[in-house]
Amino acid sequence: MLRLSRWVLALGAVLVMLESSLRAADWPQFRGPNRDGVCAETGLLKEWPKGGPKLLWDISGLGPGYSSVSIVKGRLYTMGDRNKAQFVYAYDLDTHKELWAALVGKSHDDGPRCIPTVDDGLVYALGTSGDLVCVAADTGQVAWKKNLLKDLGGAANPGWKFSESPLVDGDKLLCTPGGHKDVIAALNKKTGEVIWQCPMPDIGRNGKEEAGYASIVISNGAGVKQYVQLTNEGVVSVSADGKFLWGYNRVANRVANISSCVVDGDYVFTSTAYETGAALLKLAQDGDGIKAEEVYWLNNKQFQNHHGGFVKVGDYLYGGHGHNLGKPTCLDFKTGKILWQADQPGGGSGCVLYADGNLYFRYQDGLMALVEATPEKYSLKGTFKPPARSGARKEAWAYPVISGGKLYLRHWDVLFCYDIKAP
Repeated sequence: MLRLSRWVLALGAVLVMLESSLRAADWPQFRGPNRDGVCAETGLLKEWPKGGPKLLWDISGLGPGYSSVSIVKGRLYTMGDRNKAQFVYAYDLDTHKELWAALVGKSHDDGPRCIPTVDDGLVYALGTSGDLVCVAADTGQVAWKKNLLKDLGGAANPGWKFSESPLVDGDKLLCTPGGHKDVIAALNKKTGEVIWQCPMPDIGRNGKEEAGYASIVISNGAGVKQYVQLTNEGVVSVSADGKFLWGYNRVANRVANISSCVVDGDYVFTSTAYETGAALLKLAQDGDGIKAEEVYWLNNKQFQNHHGGFVKVGDYLYGGHGHNLGKPTCLDFKTGKILWQADQPGGGSGCVLYADGNLYFRYQDGLMALVEATPEKYSLKGTFKPPARSGARKEAWAYPVISGGKLYLRHWDVLFCYDIKAP
């Protein structure tokens, strides 16, 4: 009996570890489980061989689009345009076969930008015309649909169209209609019914009254749960019950405000390009509300991030610097001191992901670069380019994804999958 009990306990421990490893492999939304561009997986290649890691397979037929992928329970979800319409798709990871395609709305010149959000058997996607859909993850059947302009009072569709990846928090689905009437809205994630809509006061003269191109992140700064978002008028924050808390206008430019904020404790880091800059904000209680105090400002010569985002690893922040550029940069998160900044190995802007001690930079020209995540010096660990495909737009703007020891790279109509596990 004692041996049996020990065997049962051991089996239980193995099952728990297996379940944990399977959960760790999931990438259910934009920038990963915590929306911070940080992958918790280990056992990955520390350097890449000449020519890059092994290409395992690719899928074509996704259509135009800059959407990256979400991965949950052996299924992959993304978006694209087909036959003058916009869809969200599901694929089986084992067979690479399409399982279903759900209609989102009208097509656009260069396709959708949203990364689907997967939660509790449902998939949420936002089309370029503001069509927000909820579909069943197993069948693709549409459960509900709202339009950010017609149904939720958004001020205007931004110039490069709605690009947000929706956020699920508990029973709420959060989205950004944009503008002073309804800057952020919370919907019942099961039914689409409005829980609250938050109006926005005037926070400054910079920018435009509309949604930006970033996605909402959750902060618990100053002891208050809140939703932080970069709009085309700057960074705003709304409480979990729909109250406007604070706004920061200085970082807004009048063209495009794109990169999602990084939050850590009481701090919020934000940056935009078009010759603007970056800032670290510290949140503090202010009577019954919250105030955001500027800790430091970096001008456009020091650090400006176009649309590749940035990641915080330990005490340091890493990202690409420059308008239409992505010069690998490391700065001290709390002080803003630039610790190193290097010439970029690829062309155009660069987006970044962190995993297992390294930074994965993906450049607009398609080049992938592996850079050691250390404040000591810039250390390049390898580069490669996925195979060229005819008919693809030159901009490789979809964020890289790591799941289950594999690197996923979307470029227009094609998705590439690489083996990056260490031997």
